[in-house]
Amino acid sequence: MNFMRKTRGPVVALAAICVLVSAGLTIAASRSSSSKPSQVLDTTKLPTKIVPDVIGQPYVFAESMLQANGFGWRVEGPVAGWAEALVSRQEPVANTEVLDTGAPLVKLQLAKPKGYQSGTPESASPYAGTKIVLPSTPGTEPSETTPPITTTTKTEPVEPKPKPRSSKASTRPRAFVIAGAKSEPLDEIPLPRRARNLDTWLDSHRQASDANERYWLYQHAWIVTGAKFGWWHGAQALETLIAVDKRIEALWGLGSRSEAEARAALEFVRARGG
Repeated sequence: MNFMRKTRGPVVALAAICVLVSAGLTIAASRSSSSKPSQVLDTTKLPTKIVPDVIGQPYVFAESMLQANGFGWRVEGPVAGWAEALVSRQEPVANTEVLDTGAPLVKLQLAKPKGYQSGTPESASPYAGTKIVLPSTPGTEPSETTPPITTTTKTEPVEPKPKPRSSKASTRPRAFVIAGAKSEPLDEIPLPRRARNLDTWLDSHRQASDANERYWLYQHAWIVTGAKFGWWHGAQALETLIAVDKRIEALWGLGSRSEAEARAALEFVRARGG
């Protein structure tokens, strides 16, 4: 009994100290948590960029324009991302100034392509798009509200002005003319070189992966679409592309469908004298 009386005081004191220490740690943790600054995007330091005009463009070319300008994209609506489908709506509208949040997301709607559809529809950029943020005006905060979409009744693609080039480099006569087809953009490499580049690229990308497949399918769609539009030396580019597809089949175990699409396009081009 005397032992318990002698030890009771120290035990109670020790318990009280533990409670106080625990409470102190809780308060410290609470203060640390509440004082930690939240990671918010500092829009005051972001540069701006201009949304390109892709209305009326074949989807495969709209993809190229958006990617070149650092935008992400996503197709919405009933028509999937077929290479030849024309862009009928875009959000934000062309020439809208937005903050560069990484890959500002442009939403597209497409018009159903007429006739032959090549490739597999791809309805989004191969990387995640980021939110659209409009620059603030003096005395206001940046706005995350996207501007209204724009529509068009155009039936023909809008052809961007090519970059100035020498007359020799810009001589790429059409193999044939397709009504409403987009002219070859002279600021892009010719189709035969694009096909050869794809063949060379495959030398160092012999393993199948999602990224490799996306790159190949994108280049494939560009070459097939351009050749069917009557672009310079499209048949030659398709012959190289078919050889690439056969290599893809041997290396990756896929590509037979794309090879068939390229062969059908080659027949289409040759039937028109290309």
